[in-house]
Amino acid sequence: MTDHLTIADLMSRALDAYDTLTSLGEDVEDEWSYVNDLSTAWRDRLALAADARGHETATDAAAIAFDRLADEVGRITDPHRAIDWLSTFPQVALIALGEQP
Repeated sequence: MTDHLTIADLMSRALDAYDTLTSLGEDVEDEWSYVNDLSTAWRDRLALAADARGHETATDAAAIAFDRLADEVGRITDPHRAIDWLSTFPQVALIALGEQP
């Protein structure tokens, strides 16, 4: 199913979805700094996983999990919910890869 997708491929997709969450969360002016600090911290953590394991072939289960995460992000329209997901999303992505958040 993964058609030779790598963890780096999945992480690239995840970061695109994460950018969508960040942009939506930035709509809450009072939370702009918090959103960007949180986004930077989690992007750095996701980058560590991609750097360490990006060359590995992704499992079918991980590919499905990342697809479902991206689908969920696509359903989020409320900026406050997006802010909530800024910490949830990367943790789920890391767990799907068998990584510690």
